[in-house]
Amino acid sequence: MRIGVAKEIKSDEYRVALTPAGALELIRRGNDVLIESGAGVGSAFADAAYENVGARVGSTDDVWNESELLLKVKEPIEQEYPRLREGLVLFTYLHIAADERLTRALVESGVTAVAYETVETDDGRLPLLAPMSEIAGRLAAQAGAYFLEKPLGGRGLLLGGVPGVAPGRVLVIGGGIVGYNAAVIAIGLGANVTILERSIDRMRHLDEILSGRVSLVMSSSLQIAESIKEADVVIGAVLIPGARAPKLITRKMLVDMKDGSVFCDVAIDQGGCAETSRPTTHSEPVYEVEGVTHYCVANMPGAVPITSTKGLTNATLPYVEEIADHGLRGAVARDRSLALGVNVVDGKITYRAVAEAHDLDFTPLEDVLPLAPV
Repeated sequence: MRIGVAKEIKSDEYRVALTPAGALELIRRGNDVLIESGAGVGSAFADAAYENVGARVGSTDDVWNESELLLKVKEPIEQEYPRLREGLVLFTYLHIAADERLTRALVESGVTAVAYETVETDDGRLPLLAPMSEIAGRLAAQAGAYFLEKPLGGRGLLLGGVPGVAPGRVLVIGGGIVGYNAAVIAIGLGANVTILERSIDRMRHLDEILSGRVSLVMSSSLQIAESIKEADVVIGAVLIPGARAPKLITRKMLVDMKDGSVFCDVAIDQGGCAETSRPTTHSEPVYEVEGVTHYCVANMPGAVPITSTKGLTNATLPYVEEIADHGLRGAVARDRSLALGVNVVDGKITYRAVAEAHDLDFTPLEDVLPLAPV
């Protein structure tokens, strides 16, 4: 298969979808790998690193026009919409439940769009979202601690405190992968940490693996409203796979938060979990609403591309190999997890949560691609 790797052009995005090590594995399986010139530079991979393992390096036009399977990290931005075409399989993070314009562009282009974030195993794991969720959760805790500093508009509080001075309070809403990793870093910084979670089984698991070092409380609208009053840092770590994030924090709740406290919305890719959330960039990461600093960077792992790119390739490569070996039709027939990643095919939306988010028609994937082994 002709596999292309596009250079990311979204603001402050330094990741690349494939490492040279990953490219070598694909080439050894008989595939032709074409890397856009400069695609790996932000992750410390020069063009020569790809050429040394047998990949070709080409222009933007070469990569988009020649590829059968195109690998990216982030969703196409508006200037890339005209490059979407019938016959191309796009494999990337899409998060289109929160982006109607992109959804319509994918549908109208005829491209086949497979989303990393909706590939889901039988036991409910999201294997391609997990590594970036781990990184984003850890970064959220770091960002919360950083933006508490007074020169940056924060309260002027050291999150870990010092002997004789109480530590700051971190509230994590959601106890999944993001929430767990945010809690790990916040604990390491010495903060007093509370996680709000709806699953009792998950809370039992978190209590065990975190050795009782956090407070675990059943989440509800009332509990969120009460808990954020005492928090110095609030981390939104909620996720409904493939769907728009629920708005759990209202503007009214912010009024009761401490002036100079920090809210980090890791759910911003899916629309954010607060009424006041809007996407920001690493260049301009924060804004203030009702005295609360909002950190809503939509590509948080892009700040640490060396770590993120390697973690992403580790997770995605087996699925890329499946598509390359069997074609998308054969791959989804063999792997139900990958089938759940297919969001758009032949102008049809095949992921229900995306269709519902935009009030568009939903077509079951099996009506477009066969899901029985071929």
